[in-house]
Amino acid sequence: MNLKIAKIAAVLAVSAATITGPAFAEFPERPIEVVVPWPPGDVEDIIARMISDQLQADYGVPSAVVNMKGGGGIIGASHVAEAAADGYTIGMFTGNILTAHIIKERAPFGRDAFIPLGIAVNYPMGLWTRSDMPFDDVAGLAEYAKKNDVSLGHFGFKGPPTRQTMLAAKKLGFEFSGSAAFDETNCTTLTNGDADVVISTVKLLKVCLDSGDAKGLAAFTATRISILPDLPTLDEQVPGIAAPAWAGIFVRADTPQDARDKISAAAAKVMASDEVAAIAARTGAVLGWVDGDAAVEFVDTQYLRVEQLFAQ
Repeated sequence: MNLKIAKIAAVLAVSAATITGPAFAEFPERPIEVVVPWPPGDVEDIIARMISDQLQADYGVPSAVVNMKGGGGIIGASHVAEAAADGYTIGMFTGNILTAHIIKERAPFGRDAFIPLGIAVNYPMGLWTRSDMPFDDVAGLAEYAKKNDVSLGHFGFKGPPTRQTMLAAKKLGFEFSGSAAFDETNCTTLTNGDADVVISTVKLLKVCLDSGDAKGLAAFTATRISILPDLPTLDEQVPGIAAPAWAGIFVRADTPQDARDKISAAAAKVMASDEVAAIAARTGAVLGWVDGDAAVEFVDTQYLRVEQLFAQ
């Protein structure tokens, strides 16, 4: 009888191990997807690809970046929100996804849907125009636009950079003759005449800035962009409405801690690399790795800033 009981216990133990084993499998054991909700090529996409490569190198599993553009970032973010909370679907999200879209109730998820693993990018976002336009700063734009049609191109009507620009126009007493949202605002947007003034990043405008076909009107950054030291910030010109643009790595809020730690470790390694330092020097972006509680506090602070921005 004791032998029979022992055999039954052994069978039950094996069955239990079979059922519960996968739940305790070490992360990662299968391919990882890094979602960038924008077209490829900008700073957040480059950093996401480097982190994806690092995850593959560190943990020996396939990892790939998937660009899911559209909806001002909502399509890609929703994909991450709907994925399992296991660390295998990661989002490289820009700040508007976690602030403006939620505040304006344009997102099918709330503030508690994601947790930041780290803030990696502070964008050298700014306001730009063609070099042949007869103004060189925001005040000059205002005076010109009061008498002439000036169109604006941007990434989305609800985004903080667009909101800042519209508020600056209101404070300076003018309106844009028209505005349109683009998946990407770049040199072609200006040279083709799709818009007279665009909100974009240094990275996307660098070709025509270097060629002399475009010029800056204002930097949407907390301090001046290092590679454009003569370009004044929006806050210097129209105080009180500026909020920086940023991006970070996010996962579902209930993702296991082990997965969070391993993804964060790979990202931190990338952000401390000489290659990232070279990208920062080349693009003017502020690149680093702010993780843990500091990242959570940063996102909370930015949410409040954007909330105040929309309340003006």
